[in-house]
Amino acid sequence: MQRAILHVDMDAFYASVEQRDDPALRGKPVIVGGHPTRGVVLAASYEVRPFGVHSAMPMSRAVKQAPHAIVVRPRFSAYAEASEQVFEIFSSVTPLVEPLSLDEAFLDVTGSVTLFGTPAAIARALRERIAREVRLPASAGIAEVKFAAKIASDLAKPNGQREVPVGQTREFLAPLPVGRLWGVGPKTEETLKAHGLGTIGDVAAREVDWLVHRLGDGGRHLWQLANGLDDREVVPDRDAKSVGSEDTFEEDLEGKAALEVHLHSQALRVARRLRRAGVKTRVVQLKLKYADFSAITRRTTLETPTDDGQVLYRAAVALLNRAPLDQKVRLTGVSAQDLGGAEQLPLFDEGRGRTQRLNAALDKIADRFGRGAVVTADLAEESAPDDEDDEARRQAGGSRSPGNGSPFDR
Repeated sequence: MQRAILHVDMDAFYASVEQRDDPALRGKPVIVGGHPTRGVVLAASYEVRPFGVHSAMPMSRAVKQAPHAIVVRPRFSAYAEASEQVFEIFSSVTPLVEPLSLDEAFLDVTGSVTLFGTPAAIARALRERIAREVRLPASAGIAEVKFAAKIASDLAKPNGQREVPVGQTREFLAPLPVGRLWGVGPKTEETLKAHGLGTIGDVAAREVDWLVHRLGDGGRHLWQLANGLDDREVVPDRDAKSVGSEDTFEEDLEGKAALEVHLHSQALRVARRLRRAGVKTRVVQLKLKYADFSAITRRTTLETPTDDGQVLYRAAVALLNRAPLDQKVRLTGVSAQDLGGAEQLPLFDEGRGRTQRLNAALDKIADRFGRGAVVTADLAEESAPDDEDDEARRQAGGSRSPGNGSPFDR
């Protein structure tokens, strides 16, 4: 299977958070930095960049080049909170997320396309969800290899995305300046240009031995990158610890009855994902986001691990019964925490065995005939999609069912 790698990078992250949280800063030239004479620029909004201000620049130089800029002291707690929200969105589509910093990551979505559509559709939906839920802009690059995905996201900024077509990585890289190669600093760039190698394509066209002779082992590395050869894997910093499903409603809902149907659908989706992964859960968590954007979570521990959607649903409803519903709700979510391997069935627990066989049969029916082939009565009457697979296909076709978020809201 051809790899699909995303590089998602938040645009002017610190400055964007400041502009989001302070309306007076929106559209203004903003510099996030420390002491005006001894500090460095941590982030520069796009409004101040035409004046030559960029991150890592000395603050003394930045304020001279843009004396009209608004300097804001950094608020790292706000950036960390936004980062956690963004990475939670990343993990909703793949467990293979490799953080590079608070505001960027590689994602391997090779195994996600059957659920969520093409890599470009996944990138677009992630960016849309970040914009909607975190209220921040993000750019994305899509490619077969990490190196090309990173360059593609850089070229897509601000607030865009760019895809390197399959099989065209070398052609995509060829016209770019040689300085874009990882490992090429000012000194190496000067050496390469002295030998007539001004573009990545020039490096790719040279014999590898010629480069090794002049640059040492680093020459082989540069030749491989220039030719689009980058077999490095996306390495997550932690194993997936939960499986969840959420829906953001286009209109806020009121009352327990209106919410229960969505919890039922979400519980069934979570259960299917658990069975696909061959794991069970002992802890069920309910998430509610209210009309005023405040949110709560409630969780309960089950007596025995499960991958049955009805058990998850009953647990979620019990949590809902204990949650405040004094205002309308704009999002509900059900997630399975404390995941573990599927346990062996007790020898004489025929009821549990029947349930497991029934779920296996329903999964086979759904795999063959579609997720809408068999549904419970309450879900049959709803317009909500029966499964993330079906909604993903609708998203790829450009349509959207009213009252439901994209598959990336789940």
